[in-house]
Amino acid sequence: MYGKVGHSFIPIRTIAGLLLLKQMYNLGDETVVERYLENPYWQHFCGGIYFQYKLPFDPSDFVHFRHRIGPKGMEKIFKISIDLFDKDLIRKEVKEVRVYTTVQEKNITFPTDRKLIEKVIERCKRIAKKEDITLKRTYGREIKKLKHQLRFARKPKNMRQHIKAQKKLHRIAFKIYRDVVGQLSPIPKSYMKEFDVLYRVLIQQRDDSNIVYSVHEPEGLYISKGKEHKPYEFGNKSSFAYTRKSGIIVGAMAVEGNTYDGHTLKPQLEQIKDLTGGKIKKAIVDRG
Repeated sequence: MYGKVGHSFIPIRTIAGLLLLKQMYNLGDETVVERYLENPYWQHFCGGIYFQYKLPFDPSDFVHFRHRIGPKGMEKIFKISIDLFDKDLIRKEVKEVRVYTTVQEKNITFPTDRKLIEKVIERCKRIAKKEDITLKRTYGREIKKLKHQLRFARKPKNMRQHIKAQKKLHRIAFKIYRDVVGQLSPIPKSYMKEFDVLYRVLIQQRDDSNIVYSVHEPEGLYISKGKEHKPYEFGNKSSFAYTRKSGIIVGAMAVEGNTYDGHTLKPQLEQIKDLTGGKIKKAIVDRG
């Protein structure tokens, strides 16, 4: 059900149709919306009557829609994309599948202590401006000087100065955070999650298990896949399955936490059985 106030809603057929096309052609959120503009067949498939010259919606709306319908809803849409193929063909092809586990990288910069602390200060000041809060001190001049020191003090002879500047910047971030929280108290529900992430960034240590690597993507994990050219990746693990001969995607699921690749095989095979109803005789995986 849609409300009668706020922004006009997106037709279910449009967004569900684009999700199907995205899955079928293995495209990203932004790419599939751009392709929609230049393809009249796609526009007709998604319920369009006239040729459209504007984007149907912002690509970020895909994220809000996925959150709304949840994993079960996404599975239903994914099942429809499988049902577009002949059922007998799917049951025949699904006997041999390839299962591949990879990292869906988040759009974040390489995390460093300095970058995270600067993000905390930036977010706190943004909230203060939005809520019309006057900070006791903005520390503008000190922060500018410390950022300059941290950028050019990585040489061994300047390492002591670098550590000192890093600690001072951290103390300033903590002061600004407490100032905003104190003046905003009680904290509105809309800011609870954001303040929780900022606090975790300020108190986390190198050896902690649940480290925040990005303020705007706190769910992202630090994953080592053993690649020589790219030792570390920041994101979440995902598992995909496709038929060996025709390459039809018959399984796709997000993996919670930094799970060992071998432990993702059983739930992936169970998902394939639920979606296709076929019997798997052989699953081909990589050495990882």
